[in-house]
Amino acid sequence: MKDIPADIINRASRGDEAAFEEIYRAASGFVYSVALRVLGNESEAEEVTQELFIALYRKLKSFLFRSSFKTWLYRMAMNMTLNAYNRRAREVGRRADYDDAEAVAAVGASQPDEAGQKDSEKIVSELLGSVSPEHRSCIVLREIEGLSYDEIAVALNININTVRSRLKRARESLVARARERGDRP
Repeated sequence: MKDIPADIINRASRGDEAAFEEIYRAASGFVYSVALRVLGNESEAEEVTQELFIALYRKLKSFLFRSSFKTWLYRMAMNMTLNAYNRRAREVGRRADYDDAEAVAAVGASQPDEAGQKDSEKIVSELLGSVSPEHRSCIVLREIEGLSYDEIAVALNININTVRSRLKRARESLVARARERGDRP
């Protein structure tokens, strides 16, 4: 996600729709990507993205520039995503079987070179799904989104040593699961 100038944030916080649209264009891809990697479901990731920008529109006036806007948004995105994950985990009926069948059908209907990419994405998604949400959020922010340990600590509101610990455990778990599946670690 690229940096958003302070004047755009200030204008958006005063109700300037064009400025808010600039924020949306700059940040929506990041929010969706984080939500998708943690939740593993496109429609839920879209829903979290929509909810976040509705909340952001309401809360933008409370942003005081004490941290970077990017960090503030990361924290909001992770909190909303983890809340959505926990809500889904509490549901009685899980949709995982349906999502897996849909992904298999999509791979079967795709072109041969698309199939390899979809298989890889499915493997990554399954492996990420095998770790706890706390570990998954750290892995996604570090390995996929490229955040530093400090940025992850601020975004998730945890100690930097906790970030290191979660990343180490997540990586170990992912390697072990990949070996169990017979995939390359």
